Amino acid sequence: MAALPRMVNTEPMTQRVELATVRDRLALDGLVTDYAVAVDDGDWAAYRRLFTADGRADHRGAGGIEGDAGTVAGWLAERSAEFPVRQLLLVNRRVRLGTWEGDAGDTAEVRADYVSPASRGGEADGAGGLDLLSGGRCLFTTVRTPDGWRLSRVVVDERWRSPTGGRADDVID
Repeated sequence: MAALPRMVNTEPMTQRVELATVRDRLALDGLVTDYAVAVDDGDWAAYRRLFTADGRADHRGAGGIEGDAGTVAGWLAERSAEFPVRQLLLVNRRVRLGTWEGDAGDTAEVRADYVSPASRGGEADGAGGLDLLSGGRCLFTTVRTPDGWRLSRVVVDERWRSPTGGRADDVID
């Protein structure tokens, strides 16, 4: 059986475009990861820096508010205080580059599913068990700025929520 010819793109311009696409995808993944880390750590200054100057977030789909990044950061800070032990897991990320009409390669959307376990702590070591587990989907609309990719809009759509009532007795460590 004859080997198939190797398909290597030797066109310099095409290779530059492909490299730029890979770099953009990595940068967008980093931006979404930085969003989750800022929420997990309660670093609301870092959270605000991820957005454009006119960036907005919409948490109404999760029982929250919609507003500019600073207003929503304040609301998240208040809401998160109830659950000092938390982790926002963003998975199944789907990146679409060039999503705005007339785009010149400077816009993108990232859709990611999320799972968010949270605990009130309860015990001195913070291992009081799981008090809330929720999940859904986030849509991150982004724009390239002179400082890199930034969030212009975040929409959170909670699909399910389960108050756990603490650690189950049959959990095996």
